[in-house]
Amino acid sequence: LCLALASLLSVGLGTSTLTVPQTLATTKTTTVRVHDLRRGCEPTRLKFSMWHTQEGCAEKFLAAWLKERKIAPGGDLVVGSKWGYVYKAGWQIEVPEGGAHEVKDHSLNNLISQACTSNNILGEHLNMLQIHSATLESGVLDDWTIVDRLVRMRTHHGWRIGLTLSGPTQASTLAKAMEVGIFDCVQATYNVMEQSAGPALVAAQQAGMEVIVKEALGNGRVLSLPPLVAMAERLGTTPDALALAAVLAQPFQPLVLSGAVSSNQIESNANSLDLELPNDDLALLLDACRVDPADYWTERSDLQWN
Repeated sequence: LCLALASLLSVGLGTSTLTVPQTLATTKTTTVRVHDLRRGCEPTRLKFSMWHTQEGCAEKFLAAWLKERKIAPGGDLVVGSKWGYVYKAGWQIEVPEGGAHEVKDHSLNNLISQACTSNNILGEHLNMLQIHSATLESGVLDDWTIVDRLVRMRTHHGWRIGLTLSGPTQASTLAKAMEVGIFDCVQATYNVMEQSAGPALVAAQQAGMEVIVKEALGNGRVLSLPPLVAMAERLGTTPDALALAAVLAQPFQPLVLSGAVSSNQIESNANSLDLELPNDDLALLLDACRVDPADYWTERSDLQWN
């Protein structure tokens, strides 16, 4: 799910790491942590949040937060959900050999089921629905029963329709999505290491699609890059703020998810909004940190699931 004041803000809080078992082992503890982080956001400008339908009880956490704050639907508030993965692990960190924490399911039945669940929990707050990790291989963009149902959902509910991207073929998947022609927004991985989707995101933004960036810190991997660390020290800022500022400076004008898991990280990430990054430094940083997309995604696939 995502929660946004899209017309006002450009950095957001991605909360998938808060609603899976590696981060927090119990629903009660997760509820406390999520509400603490939401309170931590309020003094800053980080009020755009990404929540995942498939990863535990995130929608219930968000619904409770909205109720607690007495926030009415509408206005600048954007609440969105993603569909396409089924969470299988039952809040267990370890899964049996050959098993999986989550399974991709881009079927029509799963679309209907997960969209119905999101709508039942969030009601009129829900106004964005995204395909989770659309790829050319999954065939979801060629399935006209899916495309037709998404269009009907937009007409009936007023939802914005989008997709999220993953892997080294993000650009080609986005190009296909633009050919399909129904999407209002796209969420993609972009950071100082993995920059391959940049031109495609520019084209999408110019075509009128909203751009949301996930993994702007590369699951934490960018924070130890020597060129980034050295430039952050020279500019008197932190590596995380610099990494986020580099993404915010891109011409596709993204809303950027931070992935913070503590109030201190939220405050540090928020410094990116005030960092003025000279064009020469931006170019130098991107050139020094860029890696081959295939290598980036191979390394990412080897990261421990959390």
